[in-house]
Amino acid sequence: MNQNLLFSIIIPTYNRPERLKTCLESLVNLNFPLEQLEVVIVDDGSNQPLDELIDNFNKQLSIQLIRQNNAGPATARNTGANQAKGKYLVFTDDDCQVDSNWLQAFDKGFKQNPDALLGGYTINALSDNLYSEASQLLVDYLYHYYNNNSEQASFFTSNNFALSKELFEQIGGFNTSFPLAAGEDRELCDRWLSYDYPMHYLPTAIIYHSHQLSLKKFWKQHFNYGCGAFYFHQVRSQRKQESIKVEPLSFYFKLLTYPFSSSSNQSKLFLSLLFFVSQLANVYGFFRTRFLYKSSFNDNLNYLQVNDKKQAT
Repeated sequence: MNQNLLFSIIIPTYNRPERLKTCLESLVNLNFPLEQLEVVIVDDGSNQPLDELIDNFNKQLSIQLIRQNNAGPATARNTGANQAKGKYLVFTDDDCQVDSNWLQAFDKGFKQNPDALLGGYTINALSDNLYSEASQLLVDYLYHYYNNNSEQASFFTSNNFALSKELFEQIGGFNTSFPLAAGEDRELCDRWLSYDYPMHYLPTAIIYHSHQLSLKKFWKQHFNYGCGAFYFHQVRSQRKQESIKVEPLSFYFKLLTYPFSSSSNQSKLFLSLLFFVSQLANVYGFFRTRFLYKSSFNDNLNYLQVNDKKQAT
């Protein structure tokens, strides 16, 4: 690793060149020495080549562009981490813009806790979009619930966290067995804690998320989260040899009432209704995946049993 390179900013991208351009423009405006950072962009099999877009920023930023066949953001993040030269890895997404003091906050955090997984604060950049606002507000609730003590946090989303490259490699990076872009960040945080490494929440490490959603996309997003939750619990139960745990009823009651205490300009009632819709989608995704998983397992078991009988005869 280049000893002078402090941060490697890793950005997976797929078919969103305009969003990526906006993201890179925000990185140019960081209040941080640009010679101490690099940007690693992993093109996850986009239809349109990104070389021309990246060339426009090469004079301002040190950029690596890596292209891979489409394999999902978890694999793309691991690919970027493998090629990164910085001491610390910082993850964000192509539809995010970073605050000018974003890296300053992480730098200060690592000076105090070099072995911590640090997570920042995400703001919805599309506050006029009801579904985008509801989606980010749900994440805000989870951060409030799981990260109430900022020095004993337990959950960060992968569009805004940072950690030591050495420790990232030690724990094995992102689990790429998750079939969808959902749940792999939760699993990494849980595995990180199983190694007894700390997690600290830094609300001053701010990004702005521009995820355009409709009702259909909102439903699909939270359906996918439910699918990811099933795989998360499968992986976790296998690693810890324990049964699936669910949150208490108070968790869901507080979740549904959380919009009424928010400062959002959107209708609190509509936001609460969307929270309810999100949980329906989540539960449906979880149990549908569970059913398909068991059906696949039973089919494989029957196949093996039939083959065993054939071999025995």
